[in-house]
Amino acid sequence: MSEIPAKATESEDPSDGASDQAARHAGGPGDAMWQSSPPGSIYDYIRVASFSIGPGGLVDQWSLRAEQLFGIPAERAVGIDPIEAFVDSDLRERSQRKMAEILDGREWTGVVPFRMPDGPDGARGEEGIAEVYVMPTRTAEGERAAVCIVVDVRTLRSIETDLAASQAIFGQSPFGFLLIDTDLRVRRANMRFASIFGGTPDDHRGKGVHDYLPRAEADRVSATLRRVLETGDSITDMHVTGFVPGSEERRHWSVNLYRVHSGSGRPIGIAWLGTDITARRAAAREAAAARRNLALLNEAGARIGNSLDLETTARELLDVVVPGFCDLATVDLYQGLLIGDETPPGLTDGSAELRRVAFASAVSDAPLSGSGDAVEVGAVHHFPFNSPYADALRTARPQHVPPEDGELVQSTLAVPMVAHDTVVGLARFARTKGSEPFGDRDRELAVELAARAAVCIDNARLYRREHERALILQRSLLPPGDPEASGLDIACRYLPGNAATEVGGDWFDVIELPGHRTALVVGDVMGRGLRAAVAMGELRTAVRTLALLDLEPAEVLSALDEIARGLGTPGGVQQATRAARQPRDADLSEVYLATCVYAVYDSVTRRCTFANAGHLPPVLVEPGEAALMLDVPPGMPLGVGGEPFEEVEVELPEGALLALYTDGLVESRDHPLDEGLQAFVGALTDPTRPLEDVCDHVLNTLDTHHGEDDIALLMARVQGLPAESVGDWTLPREPRSVGRAREYARTQLVGWGLEPLVDTTELLVSELVTNALRYGEGEIRLRLLLDRTLVCEVWDSGLVQPRRRRARDTDEGGRGLQLVGLLSAAWGSRRTPRGKTVWFELPLPGGETSLTDPAEALLSLF
Repeated sequence: MSEIPAKATESEDPSDGASDQAARHAGGPGDAMWQSSPPGSIYDYIRVASFSIGPGGLVDQWSLRAEQLFGIPAERAVGIDPIEAFVDSDLRERSQRKMAEILDGREWTGVVPFRMPDGPDGARGEEGIAEVYVMPTRTAEGERAAVCIVVDVRTLRSIETDLAASQAIFGQSPFGFLLIDTDLRVRRANMRFASIFGGTPDDHRGKGVHDYLPRAEADRVSATLRRVLETGDSITDMHVTGFVPGSEERRHWSVNLYRVHSGSGRPIGIAWLGTDITARRAAAREAAAARRNLALLNEAGARIGNSLDLETTARELLDVVVPGFCDLATVDLYQGLLIGDETPPGLTDGSAELRRVAFASAVSDAPLSGSGDAVEVGAVHHFPFNSPYADALRTARPQHVPPEDGELVQSTLAVPMVAHDTVVGLARFARTKGSEPFGDRDRELAVELAARAAVCIDNARLYRREHERALILQRSLLPPGDPEASGLDIACRYLPGNAATEVGGDWFDVIELPGHRTALVVGDVMGRGLRAAVAMGELRTAVRTLALLDLEPAEVLSALDEIARGLGTPGGVQQATRAARQPRDADLSEVYLATCVYAVYDSVTRRCTFANAGHLPPVLVEPGEAALMLDVPPGMPLGVGGEPFEEVEVELPEGALLALYTDGLVESRDHPLDEGLQAFVGALTDPTRPLEDVCDHVLNTLDTHHGEDDIALLMARVQGLPAESVGDWTLPREPRSVGRAREYARTQLVGWGLEPLVDTTELLVSELVTNALRYGEGEIRLRLLLDRTLVCEVWDSGLVQPRRRRARDTDEGGRGLQLVGLLSAAWGSRRTPRGKTVWFELPLPGGETSLTDPAEALLSLF
């Protein structure tokens, strides 16, 4: 056995760098003995100490590791009896015998329980178990001594347990486990890793990440490994992508990295723990795609269909899908459907004309190619019969369009837009190179998005059709062109609501009445759409019919109220009256309500009589005065019933301006009614301007572009009949009055220069005056009015209306009214407050209507 000098002074702590210094200066075959053995030394993990015992059995050398193990510094340990200091009293006798044997030159190895010396404060020392190796030696003087090497058994047993546990964890782990050294080479691999990448665990020793991963991915992972090795910061859930041997499927791993240290704390490598998450990534992608699709459908439900405009709805679809679903998209609608055709030609083969109504792109402003020349938005085109797009339109099934060489687009879906089993157009969705091609799930989503948009587009188309029809109906019921009236200068405006609102029931009318009188009407049916337009047409027709009966304004509104009550009842007015007496829940009829103002203007007297059924008051502007609203009792709206209507008569000065209007002119969501009325009155500042200019000024001044309701405006400037155009005489009830009436008429017509009308007028005047003498009462009044036509009126106090009848060939009389009807352009009778008036009208010479020859008219009676 080799002898070790008892007076050795070299430190036994490897941390002081002595061994490294020895390795640097060593040479020869034994150099490897003195080199550090990576990844670490066993002495970094176990507790080993040494000390020497002199000839007297006392400690004469105490190493630094002994200080660490026993916790006693050298200056205190040197010179003490180790048996007295560390061995319990029960074992000291046996221990002293062993010490004597050792000093006699015998080696000894065994396990010895020991106890640390008591502390300075009297605390009992810690107990332990040590494995001791005692080697005899001699001092320089030749005396016997010993060198003791002590190992902490408990630390050794803990290391053995940890090593076994580590081996079990490393070998039995279901995850890929690698130990990578400081050179970024695999030091050790477990079976799980080897089962994935092939071979045995030993086959992977010495390999690097570039042996397993593509170059770019390996460079990224290598940089991460170096960062972990340098900083000590662990990495959790780092995603790594690569391939395994024998498979072209891209695999994904989740990798955790942390730095591994030796027992002395020196970094010795990196632990790699990898989990295959390919299936989890695929499931996550599916779940993310499902969530994205659901979010896209929710967004489509919220954003598509907010407008009833076809083009806007198509753009809303593209705003949803670009760029969230595709990179480029277009919408084409059948041209025939856009112009109102129910079944456009060519639907069966998919080659009918379409109009490009919307285009969106996230990558370029250029339209989609692949179907011929580029189609601009708004252009009309058609797809070839054998194209996938025509096939999609023909079969109503989506088609995948293969990409063409050299194009930016790599995947295109042609999806027919089907609403109510009718194809209304085609939506195209395209993805460019670099994006994921369309799959089955994308196809299903595209069909759902196109179907939702198609329903909204079809609804917008149907609404547009109904709106246009209602508008056509409404405008057809309004007066054509510029109405003309005796003694009035007329100007009117009608503005329908915008396409987002349905057609309303606003209307106006100018009706010529006998005696150069004019009825002015403005009304508004409550409600919108075709129903309101039809109701408006019925009420307007009723107003014209009632006006021809020459009733007073209040009587016209009363009769119109009865008609309005009967509009929603199958049985008409009678049924509506009976239904009004029944409980309210038994009345299933539709209620029609309307407001209306009815005015009758007499151009001879310049007096105007108003009656109002819940409508806004008329506005009057007299020359040199500010505009004011006439105080006309509003009354109840038409269709309510039960309340009479009042009349107000106003004398209008020459040149005055009268304005009738509907609420759309003065009321909107942003402007209350009171503000609108004040603004309207304030806009009528100069009544002397031309009426057309006044109307334009009013519409430009007020908020008339809101489109919330229809707007009707009727303006009239008073131009009374001049006194020289009126002939008025009173005749007594005597036979001579007939001749006198002819004389008055002849003289007046000659004065007016109407000699061609003298004979006819004398004949007809004599007939009417004769009837007044024979069948009427009181004094007779004869009046001639000259304006655009010649009107003759005969007044008396009788209430019996003349009735025209056909005389037989043998009758001597009864042909007077027939003669009046043959020779005049129009004739009739009306009630007056004090009797009746019978009148006839003749066209002026040189007009469009020619005069009837009296001789031929007389001969036609027989």
